Amino acid sequence: MEKQRSSFTGKIGFVLAAAGSAVGLGNIWRFPYLAAKYGGGSFLLTYIILSVTFGFALMVAEIAIGRKTGLSAIGAFQKLNKKFSFIGYLAAIIPVLILPYYSVIGGWVTKYFFAFSTGDATNAANGEYFGNFIGKTGEPIFWFAVFLGITAIVVLCGVEKGVEKVSKIMMPVLIFLSIGIAVYTMFIPGAMEGVLYYLVPDFSHFSIMTVVAAMGQLFYSMSLAMGIMITYGSYMKKDVSIESATHQIEIFDTGVAFLAGLMIIPAVFVFSPDNLGTQAGPGLMFQTLPSVFSNMPGGTILGAVFFLLVLFAALTSSISLMETIVSIFQDKFKWGRKTSCFAVLLVCIILGVPSSLGFGPWATIKLLGMDFLTFFDFASNSLLMPIVAFLTCIFVGYVIKPKTIEAEVSLSGKFKLKPLFDVMIKYVAPICLLLILASSILSAFGIISI
Repeated sequence: MEKQRSSFTGKIGFVLAAAGSAVGLGNIWRFPYLAAKYGGGSFLLTYIILSVTFGFALMVAEIAIGRKTGLSAIGAFQKLNKKFSFIGYLAAIIPVLILPYYSVIGGWVTKYFFAFSTGDATNAANGEYFGNFIGKTGEPIFWFAVFLGITAIVVLCGVEKGVEKVSKIMMPVLIFLSIGIAVYTMFIPGAMEGVLYYLVPDFSHFSIMTVVAAMGQLFYSMSLAMGIMITYGSYMKKDVSIESATHQIEIFDTGVAFLAGLMIIPAVFVFSPDNLGTQAGPGLMFQTLPSVFSNMPGGTILGAVFFLLVLFAALTSSISLMETIVSIFQDKFKWGRKTSCFAVLLVCIILGVPSSLGFGPWATIKLLGMDFLTFFDFASNSLLMPIVAFLTCIFVGYVIKPKTIEAEVSLSGKFKLKPLFDVMIKYVAPICLLLILASSILSAFGIISI
Protein backbone atom coordinates (compact mmCIF):
# COMPACT_ATOMS: atom_id res chain seq x y z
CA MET A 1 0.00 0.00 0.00
CA GLU A 2 1.34 3.44 -0.95
CA LYS A 3 2.10 5.61 2.04
CA GLN A 4 -0.08 8.71 2.35
CA ARG A 5 1.79 11.88 1.48
CA SER A 6 2.62 14.34 4.26
CA SER A 7 0.69 17.59 4.29
CA PHE A 8 0.45 20.96 5.98
CA THR A 9 -2.34 21.19 8.55
CA GLY A 10 -4.01 24.08 6.72
CA LYS A 11 -3.63 27.43 5.00
CA ILE A 12 -1.68 29.16 7.79
CA GLY A 13 0.91 26.39 7.92
CA PHE A 14 1.33 26.40 4.14
CA VAL A 15 1.57 30.20 3.83
CA LEU A 16 4.08 30.58 6.67
CA ALA A 17 6.26 27.74 5.36
CA ALA A 18 6.15 29.02 1.77
CA ALA A 19 6.71 32.61 2.92
CA GLY A 20 9.61 31.42 5.04
CA SER A 21 11.12 29.85 1.95
CA ALA A 22 10.67 33.07 -0.03
CA VAL A 23 12.04 35.29 2.75
CA GLY A 24 15.77 34.69 2.70
CA LEU A 25 19.13 36.42 2.54
CA GLY A 26 18.27 38.07 -0.78
CA ASN A 27 15.51 40.11 0.88
CA ILE A 28 17.96 41.50 3.41
CA TRP A 29 21.28 41.91 1.63
CA ARG A 30 20.23 42.63 -1.97
CA PHE A 31 16.85 44.38 -1.92
CA PRO A 32 18.02 47.45 0.10
CA TYR A 33 21.06 47.83 -2.17
CA LEU A 34 18.92 47.76 -5.34
CA ALA A 35 16.34 50.14 -3.85
CA ALA A 36 19.09 52.60 -2.92
CA LYS A 37 20.70 52.29 -6.35
CA TYR A 38 17.51 52.67 -8.42
CA GLY A 39 15.76 55.62 -6.82
CA GLY A 40 14.12 54.25 -3.68
CA GLY A 41 10.37 54.62 -4.14
CA SER A 42 10.48 54.16 -7.91
CA PHE A 43 12.16 50.76 -7.42
CA LEU A 44 9.64 49.83 -4.70
CA LEU A 45 6.72 50.70 -6.95
CA THR A 46 8.16 48.68 -9.84
CA TYR A 47 8.81 45.72 -7.54
CA ILE A 48 5.25 45.70 -6.16
CA ILE A 49 3.70 45.88 -9.66
CA LEU A 50 5.86 42.97 -10.84
CA SER A 51 5.04 41.01 -7.67
CA VAL A 52 1.26 41.05 -8.28
CA THR A 53 1.61 40.21 -11.99
CA PHE A 54 4.78 38.39 -13.05
CA GLY A 55 5.54 36.81 -9.67
CA PHE A 56 1.89 35.91 -9.05
CA ALA A 57 1.56 33.96 -12.31
CA LEU A 58 4.75 31.93 -11.80
CA MET A 59 3.97 31.07 -8.19
CA VAL A 60 0.37 30.03 -8.90
CA ALA A 61 1.60 27.76 -11.71
CA GLU A 62 4.17 25.99 -9.55
CA ILE A 63 1.91 25.53 -6.51
CA ALA A 64 -0.90 24.21 -8.71
CA ILE A 65 1.42 21.75 -10.48
CA GLY A 66 2.50 20.39 -7.10
CA ARG A 67 -0.99 20.12 -5.66
CA LYS A 68 -2.49 18.59 -8.81
CA THR A 69 0.13 15.83 -9.04
CA GLY A 70 0.87 15.37 -5.34
CA LEU A 71 4.54 14.96 -6.26
CA SER A 72 7.83 16.85 -6.16
CA ALA A 73 9.37 18.38 -9.31
CA ILE A 74 10.60 15.28 -11.18
CA GLY A 75 7.46 13.23 -10.61
CA ALA A 76 5.15 16.20 -11.18
CA PHE A 77 6.36 17.02 -14.70
CA GLN A 78 6.59 13.33 -15.55
CA LYS A 79 3.00 12.74 -14.47
CA LEU A 80 1.67 15.69 -16.49
CA ASN A 81 3.64 14.84 -19.65
CA LYS A 82 6.46 12.27 -19.82
CA LYS A 83 8.12 14.04 -22.76
CA PHE A 84 8.75 17.06 -20.55
CA SER A 85 10.02 15.23 -17.46
CA PHE A 86 13.45 16.73 -18.20
CA ILE A 87 12.16 20.04 -16.80
CA GLY A 88 11.63 18.32 -13.46
CA TYR A 89 15.18 16.95 -13.50
CA LEU A 90 16.60 20.40 -14.25
CA ALA A 91 14.51 21.88 -11.43
CA ALA A 92 15.73 19.14 -9.06
CA ILE A 93 19.39 19.97 -9.72
CA ILE A 94 18.95 23.58 -8.56
CA PRO A 95 18.32 23.05 -4.81
CA VAL A 96 21.08 20.41 -4.79
CA LEU A 97 23.49 23.09 -6.01
CA ILE A 98 22.12 25.92 -3.85
CA LEU A 99 21.70 24.31 -0.41
CA PRO A 100 25.42 23.50 0.18
CA TYR A 101 26.77 26.98 -0.58
CA TYR A 102 23.73 28.65 1.02
CA SER A 103 24.53 26.71 4.18
CA VAL A 104 28.12 27.96 4.03
CA ILE A 105 26.77 31.54 4.04
CA GLY A 106 24.30 30.50 6.76
CA GLY A 107 27.31 29.41 8.78
CA TRP A 108 28.81 32.89 8.37
CA VAL A 109 25.55 34.40 9.66
CA THR A 110 25.59 32.01 12.64
CA LYS A 111 29.18 33.01 13.40
CA TYR A 112 28.32 36.73 13.36
CA PHE A 113 25.27 36.20 15.56
CA PHE A 114 27.53 34.37 18.01
CA ALA A 115 30.15 37.16 17.80
CA PHE A 116 27.66 39.94 18.56
CA SER A 117 25.95 37.89 21.27
CA THR A 118 29.18 37.13 23.14
CA GLY A 119 30.67 40.62 23.15
CA ASP A 120 32.98 40.21 20.15
CA ALA A 121 31.17 42.96 18.22
CA THR A 122 34.18 45.30 18.24
CA ASN A 123 36.34 42.77 16.45
CA ALA A 124 33.50 41.82 14.10
CA ALA A 125 33.20 45.48 13.07
CA ASN A 126 36.82 45.46 11.90
CA GLY A 127 36.97 45.51 8.10
CA GLU A 128 39.51 42.66 8.05
CA TYR A 129 37.57 40.37 10.41
CA PHE A 130 35.38 38.83 7.71
CA GLY A 131 38.24 38.14 5.29
CA ASN A 132 40.34 36.58 8.04
CA PHE A 133 37.42 34.39 9.15
CA ILE A 134 36.46 32.95 5.76
CA GLY A 135 40.15 32.52 4.90
CA LYS A 136 40.54 29.91 7.64
CA THR A 137 39.93 26.17 7.30
CA GLY A 138 38.34 24.72 10.42
CA GLU A 139 36.19 27.59 11.72
CA PRO A 140 34.11 28.24 8.57
CA ILE A 141 33.52 24.48 8.16
CA PHE A 142 32.45 24.22 11.82
CA TRP A 143 29.83 26.98 11.46
CA PHE A 144 28.72 25.52 8.11
CA ALA A 145 28.17 22.18 9.86
CA VAL A 146 26.24 23.84 12.73
CA PHE A 147 23.88 25.63 10.33
CA LEU A 148 23.39 22.56 8.13
CA GLY A 149 22.82 20.39 11.21
CA ILE A 150 20.03 22.66 12.50
CA THR A 151 18.41 22.58 9.06
CA ALA A 152 18.60 18.76 8.89
CA ILE A 153 17.08 18.29 12.35
CA VAL A 154 14.02 20.36 11.40
CA VAL A 155 13.53 18.49 8.10
CA LEU A 156 14.03 15.13 9.82
CA CYS A 157 11.03 15.94 12.04
CA GLY A 158 8.74 15.99 9.00
CA VAL A 159 6.42 18.39 7.22
CA GLU A 160 3.93 19.07 10.03
CA LYS A 161 6.11 18.64 13.12
CA GLY A 162 9.27 20.09 11.56
CA VAL A 163 8.87 22.46 8.61
CA GLU A 164 5.43 23.82 9.53
CA LYS A 165 5.99 24.04 13.29
CA VAL A 166 9.31 25.88 12.96
CA SER A 167 7.89 28.23 10.31
CA LYS A 168 5.00 29.12 12.62
CA ILE A 169 7.54 30.17 15.25
CA MET A 170 10.27 31.73 13.13
CA MET A 171 8.16 33.78 10.72
CA PRO A 172 6.22 35.78 13.35
CA VAL A 173 9.45 36.35 15.31
CA LEU A 174 11.21 37.43 12.11
CA ILE A 175 8.44 39.93 11.32
CA PHE A 176 8.45 41.24 14.90
CA LEU A 177 12.23 41.70 14.91
CA SER A 178 12.14 43.37 11.48
CA ILE A 179 9.55 45.91 12.63
CA GLY A 180 11.42 46.53 15.88
CA ILE A 181 14.77 47.19 14.20
CA ALA A 182 13.17 49.31 11.47
CA VAL A 183 11.42 51.53 14.04
CA TYR A 184 14.61 51.85 16.09
CA THR A 185 16.66 52.77 13.00
CA MET A 186 14.15 55.39 11.83
CA PHE A 187 14.49 57.31 15.12
CA ILE A 188 18.27 57.62 14.95
CA PRO A 189 19.16 61.32 14.58
CA GLY A 190 19.49 62.12 10.88
CA ALA A 191 17.90 58.84 9.78
CA MET A 192 14.66 60.40 8.53
CA GLU A 193 16.52 61.86 5.58
CA GLY A 194 17.53 58.31 4.66
CA VAL A 195 13.93 57.12 5.10
CA LEU A 196 12.73 59.78 2.65
CA TYR A 197 15.50 58.81 0.23
CA TYR A 198 14.24 55.23 0.41
CA LEU A 199 10.50 55.91 0.18
CA VAL A 200 10.14 58.91 -2.11
CA PRO A 201 10.36 57.93 -5.81
CA ASP A 202 13.29 59.42 -7.70
CA PHE A 203 12.35 58.88 -11.33
CA SER A 204 15.61 60.41 -12.52
CA HIS A 205 17.11 57.01 -11.63
CA PHE A 206 14.35 55.08 -13.40
CA SER A 207 15.36 53.14 -16.51
CA ILE A 208 14.89 49.75 -18.14
CA MET A 209 17.56 48.49 -15.72
CA THR A 210 15.26 49.41 -12.81
CA VAL A 211 12.68 47.03 -14.22
CA VAL A 212 15.24 44.31 -14.98
CA ALA A 213 16.78 44.60 -11.51
CA ALA A 214 13.37 44.51 -9.79
CA MET A 215 12.31 41.57 -11.94
CA GLY A 216 15.45 39.60 -11.13
CA GLN A 217 15.24 40.35 -7.41
CA LEU A 218 11.59 39.31 -7.31
CA PHE A 219 12.22 36.12 -9.25
CA TYR A 220 15.06 34.94 -6.99
CA SER A 221 13.35 36.15 -3.82
CA MET A 222 10.13 34.19 -4.29
CA SER A 223 11.77 30.72 -4.36
CA LEU A 224 10.63 30.07 -7.93
CA ALA A 225 12.01 27.55 -10.45
CA MET A 226 13.80 25.34 -7.94
CA GLY A 227 11.05 22.84 -7.15
CA ILE A 228 10.24 24.35 -3.74
CA MET A 229 6.78 25.69 -4.54
CA ILE A 230 5.95 22.50 -6.44
CA THR A 231 6.98 20.44 -3.40
CA TYR A 232 5.08 22.65 -0.95
CA GLY A 233 2.09 22.63 -3.31
CA SER A 234 2.12 18.82 -3.15
CA TYR A 235 1.64 19.09 0.63
CA MET A 236 -1.27 21.54 0.23
CA LYS A 237 -4.83 20.42 0.94
CA LYS A 238 -7.43 20.75 -1.83
CA ASP A 239 -9.67 23.10 0.14
CA VAL A 240 -6.96 25.75 0.56
CA SER A 241 -7.19 28.62 -1.93
CA ILE A 242 -4.06 28.75 -4.09
CA GLU A 243 -4.86 32.27 -5.28
CA SER A 244 -5.37 33.68 -1.78
CA ALA A 245 -2.32 31.86 -0.39
CA THR A 246 -0.15 33.23 -3.20
CA HIS A 247 -1.23 36.79 -2.41
CA GLN A 248 -0.36 36.28 1.25
CA ILE A 249 3.08 34.84 0.43
CA GLU A 250 3.72 37.90 -1.78
CA ILE A 251 2.73 40.21 1.07
CA PHE A 252 5.12 38.46 3.48
CA ASP A 253 7.99 38.43 0.98
CA THR A 254 7.57 42.05 -0.13
CA GLY A 255 6.90 43.20 3.43
CA VAL A 256 10.15 41.75 4.79
CA ALA A 257 12.11 43.16 1.85
CA PHE A 258 10.52 46.56 2.48
CA LEU A 259 11.35 46.39 6.20
CA ALA A 260 14.92 45.36 5.35
CA GLY A 261 15.23 48.60 3.42
CA LEU A 262 13.95 50.57 6.43
CA MET A 263 16.39 48.72 8.69
CA ILE A 264 19.47 49.19 6.54
CA ILE A 265 19.24 52.24 4.25
CA PRO A 266 18.66 54.94 6.92
CA ALA A 267 21.42 53.48 9.14
CA VAL A 268 23.92 53.31 6.27
CA PHE A 269 22.77 56.81 5.17
CA VAL A 270 23.75 58.20 8.59
CA PHE A 271 26.84 56.20 9.53
CA SER A 272 28.36 55.07 6.22
CA PRO A 273 26.94 57.24 3.40
CA ASP A 274 29.79 56.38 1.02
CA ASN A 275 28.53 52.78 0.93
CA LEU A 276 24.91 53.68 0.14
CA GLY A 277 23.85 51.79 -2.98
CA THR A 278 27.37 50.53 -3.62
CA GLN A 279 27.48 47.21 -1.75
CA ALA A 280 25.24 44.15 -1.78
CA GLY A 281 25.63 40.58 -0.60
CA PRO A 282 28.38 39.53 1.83
CA GLY A 283 30.12 42.92 1.61
CA LEU A 284 27.02 44.71 2.91
CA MET A 285 26.09 42.04 5.45
CA PHE A 286 29.45 41.16 6.98
CA GLN A 287 31.55 44.31 6.52
CA THR A 288 29.46 47.47 6.09
CA LEU A 289 26.68 46.68 8.58
CA PRO A 290 28.91 45.49 11.46
CA SER A 291 30.83 48.75 11.04
CA VAL A 292 27.55 50.69 11.08
CA PHE A 293 26.39 48.88 14.23
CA SER A 294 29.66 49.69 15.98
CA ASN A 295 28.95 53.42 15.51
CA MET A 296 25.30 53.29 16.58
CA PRO A 297 23.97 53.76 20.12
CA GLY A 298 23.15 50.28 21.42
CA GLY A 299 24.81 48.85 18.33
CA THR A 300 26.07 45.66 19.97
CA ILE A 301 22.58 44.62 21.09
CA LEU A 302 21.06 45.76 17.81
CA GLY A 303 23.69 43.79 15.88
CA ALA A 304 22.91 40.62 17.83
CA VAL A 305 19.16 41.05 17.21
CA PHE A 306 19.77 41.82 13.53
CA PHE A 307 21.89 38.72 12.96
CA LEU A 308 19.32 36.61 14.81
CA LEU A 309 16.75 37.93 12.33
CA VAL A 310 19.07 37.13 9.41
CA LEU A 311 19.72 33.67 10.86
CA PHE A 312 15.98 32.96 11.00
CA ALA A 313 15.57 34.17 7.40
CA ALA A 314 18.45 31.97 6.27
CA LEU A 315 17.12 28.93 8.14
CA THR A 316 13.56 29.16 6.79
CA SER A 317 15.02 29.16 3.27
CA SER A 318 17.54 26.37 3.87
CA ILE A 319 14.81 24.23 5.44
CA SER A 320 12.68 24.61 2.30
CA LEU A 321 15.66 23.74 0.09
CA MET A 322 16.48 20.59 2.04
CA GLU A 323 12.81 19.58 2.29
CA THR A 324 12.55 19.87 -1.50
CA ILE A 325 15.57 17.62 -2.09
CA VAL A 326 14.37 15.11 0.54
CA SER A 327 10.94 15.01 -1.12
CA ILE A 328 12.57 14.36 -4.51
CA PHE A 329 14.63 11.50 -3.04
CA GLN A 330 11.53 10.03 -1.40
CA ASP A 331 9.49 10.18 -4.60
CA LYS A 332 12.27 9.00 -6.91
CA PHE A 333 13.90 6.25 -4.85
CA LYS A 334 10.96 5.37 -2.56
CA TRP A 335 13.16 5.94 0.48
CA GLY A 336 11.92 6.87 3.92
CA ARG A 337 12.39 10.38 5.33
CA LYS A 338 15.27 9.40 7.62
CA THR A 339 17.28 7.68 4.85
CA SER A 340 16.59 10.57 2.46
CA CYS A 341 17.65 13.16 5.05
CA PHE A 342 20.97 11.49 5.73
CA ALA A 343 21.63 11.05 2.00
CA VAL A 344 20.92 14.75 1.39
CA LEU A 345 23.09 15.71 4.36
CA LEU A 346 26.01 13.71 2.93
CA VAL A 347 25.61 15.31 -0.53
CA CYS A 348 25.49 18.79 1.04
CA ILE A 349 28.66 18.20 3.05
CA ILE A 350 30.53 16.95 -0.03
CA LEU A 351 29.42 19.93 -2.15
CA GLY A 352 29.58 22.49 0.66
CA VAL A 353 33.17 21.94 1.82
CA PRO A 354 34.69 23.28 -1.46
CA SER A 355 32.54 26.44 -1.15
CA SER A 356 33.73 26.86 2.43
CA LEU A 357 37.40 26.35 1.56
CA GLY A 358 37.21 28.41 -1.63
CA PHE A 359 38.23 31.58 0.21
CA GLY A 360 41.07 29.91 2.11
CA PRO A 361 43.20 26.85 1.26
CA TRP A 362 41.44 26.32 -2.10
CA ALA A 363 41.31 29.98 -3.10
CA THR A 364 43.61 29.37 -6.06
CA ILE A 365 41.19 26.87 -7.62
CA LYS A 366 38.85 28.62 -10.06
CA LEU A 367 35.92 27.44 -12.21
CA LEU A 368 35.35 29.80 -15.15
CA GLY A 369 37.42 32.30 -13.20
CA MET A 370 35.16 32.00 -10.12
CA ASP A 371 35.64 30.56 -6.65
CA PHE A 372 33.50 27.51 -5.83
CA LEU A 373 30.71 29.41 -4.06
CA THR A 374 30.40 32.03 -6.79
CA PHE A 375 30.42 29.35 -9.48
CA PHE A 376 27.63 27.31 -7.83
CA ASP A 377 25.64 30.52 -7.37
CA PHE A 378 26.16 31.44 -11.03
CA ALA A 379 25.21 27.96 -12.31
CA SER A 380 22.04 27.76 -10.22
CA ASN A 381 20.79 31.36 -10.04
CA SER A 382 22.02 32.92 -13.27
CA LEU A 383 21.63 29.94 -15.60
CA LEU A 384 19.38 27.10 -14.45
CA MET A 385 16.66 29.02 -12.58
CA PRO A 386 15.66 31.37 -15.45
CA ILE A 387 15.86 28.45 -17.91
CA VAL A 388 13.63 26.22 -15.77
CA ALA A 389 11.13 29.03 -15.21
CA PHE A 390 11.03 29.81 -18.94
CA LEU A 391 10.48 26.13 -19.78
CA THR A 392 7.76 25.92 -17.12
CA CYS A 393 5.94 28.86 -18.73
CA ILE A 394 6.14 27.21 -22.15
CA PHE A 395 4.99 23.91 -20.63
CA VAL A 396 1.99 25.48 -18.88
CA GLY A 397 1.15 27.94 -21.64
CA TYR A 398 1.41 25.66 -24.67
CA VAL A 399 1.65 21.99 -23.64
CA ILE A 400 -0.78 21.28 -20.77
CA LYS A 401 -2.43 24.70 -21.40
CA PRO A 402 -3.39 27.27 -18.73
CA LYS A 403 -6.81 25.63 -18.27
CA THR A 404 -5.12 22.70 -16.50
CA ILE A 405 -3.70 25.04 -13.85
CA GLU A 406 -6.88 27.11 -13.71
CA ALA A 407 -8.98 24.01 -13.06
CA GLU A 408 -6.75 23.09 -10.08
CA VAL A 409 -6.88 26.64 -8.69
CA SER A 410 -10.67 26.72 -9.08
CA LEU A 411 -11.12 23.64 -6.87
CA SER A 412 -10.95 25.88 -3.81
CA GLY A 413 -12.98 28.80 -5.20
CA LYS A 414 -13.32 31.10 -8.19
CA PHE A 415 -10.01 32.03 -9.85
CA LYS A 416 -10.51 35.80 -9.89
CA LEU A 417 -7.31 36.68 -11.75
CA LYS A 418 -7.58 33.99 -14.42
CA PRO A 419 -7.35 36.49 -17.37
CA LEU A 420 -4.17 38.00 -15.88
CA PHE A 421 -2.71 34.54 -15.35
CA ASP A 422 -3.37 33.56 -18.99
CA VAL A 423 -1.64 36.62 -20.42
CA MET A 424 1.31 36.50 -18.01
CA ILE A 425 2.11 32.79 -18.30
CA LYS A 426 1.81 32.63 -22.11
CA TYR A 427 3.25 35.94 -23.27
CA VAL A 428 4.72 38.30 -20.67
CA ALA A 429 6.53 35.97 -18.23
CA PRO A 430 8.57 34.11 -20.90
CA ILE A 431 9.90 37.42 -22.26
CA CYS A 432 10.66 38.66 -18.74
CA LEU A 433 12.55 35.45 -17.97
CA LEU A 434 14.68 35.73 -21.09
CA LEU A 435 15.59 39.26 -19.98
CA ILE A 436 16.48 37.96 -16.50
CA LEU A 437 18.63 35.19 -18.02
CA ALA A 438 20.51 37.60 -20.28
CA SER A 439 21.02 40.24 -17.57
CA SER A 440 22.12 37.63 -15.00
CA ILE A 441 24.78 36.20 -17.30
CA LEU A 442 26.04 39.63 -18.35
CA SER A 443 26.11 40.78 -14.72
CA ALA A 444 27.97 37.65 -13.56
CA PHE A 445 30.77 38.36 -16.02
CA GLY A 446 30.89 42.08 -15.20
CA ILE A 447 29.58 43.28 -18.56
CA ILE A 448 26.70 45.15 -16.95
CA SER A 449 26.10 46.20 -13.35
CA ILE A 450 22.90 45.31 -11.49
